[in-house]
Amino acid sequence: MIAREKQMAKVAFLGLGVMGYPMAGHLVKAGHEVTVYNRTTAKAEAWAKAHGGSFGATPEEAVQGAAFVMACVGNDDDLRTVCVGENGAFAGMSEGTIFVDHTTVSAKVTREMYAAGKERGVSFVDAPISGGQAGAENGVLSIMCGGDVVAYEAAEPVMDAYGRTIKRLGESGAGQLTKMVNQICIAGLVQGLSEGLHFAEKAGLDGRAVVEVISGGAAGSWQMANRYETMIDDEFDHGFAVDWMRKDLGICLATANENGASLPVTALVDQFYKDVQKLGGGRWDTSSLIKRLRAMG
Repeated sequence: MIAREKQMAKVAFLGLGVMGYPMAGHLVKAGHEVTVYNRTTAKAEAWAKAHGGSFGATPEEAVQGAAFVMACVGNDDDLRTVCVGENGAFAGMSEGTIFVDHTTVSAKVTREMYAAGKERGVSFVDAPISGGQAGAENGVLSIMCGGDVVAYEAAEPVMDAYGRTIKRLGESGAGQLTKMVNQICIAGLVQGLSEGLHFAEKAGLDGRAVVEVISGGAAGSWQMANRYETMIDDEFDHGFAVDWMRKDLGICLATANENGASLPVTALVDQFYKDVQKLGGGRWDTSSLIKRLRAMG
């Protein structure tokens, strides 16, 4: 990681979901001049009123005069639309502007947008994030980046407003590939924790006492430390939704099919999340895998 210097800039932020809304707010707190865009204009207006920034009715309008454009939208199609669709951001960005994409998307669309930006003299950095809604609200996200070194080094001090760990992993697409590794690891961890807590319940053990004993050893993880109590209490509105996790795991599995990686556990857990969706849990957080086990008896 390079040494960071304070850099005040004119920044646009596109996409004000549960992650983007607080991230854009942190940019204002850091002293940047921020203009936002959201598909639902009323939300952009509300953000501007709350944070003292401004908003644009389209991506093209929002990015006018910005040195950096940050985006956090939904999926591959959303990213294409916001970048190169009608009234897209690239049409309003000046040569030399840097586009930083925080969406979790495929490496394929990332490289497409990198190439499309290059044709217009615009740099494109893929910078997917990890840390969940709490990480976004507290400004302590992990940000894994891909793209040209010069563009990354220019954008890193701006991302510092909401990132705690920020690292370039390689050329365009490397950030998205690293995010896939992140999601693959999480999938297995959550399933293991779900099975462990479910076993403890069936064995008549006090789950909280069990976790107190085992969390300091090799079984310990972020998932255990931050989700075991809500899992025991059957509460699943504390983080990243199952619907979004299935979208991400679909990207992982499709990429593995292309590069020859074997992901048997990931494929299995993806199907377990499909079962959770059938239970009506598409908007439950990812720790809801334990609900599937409980439903099985």
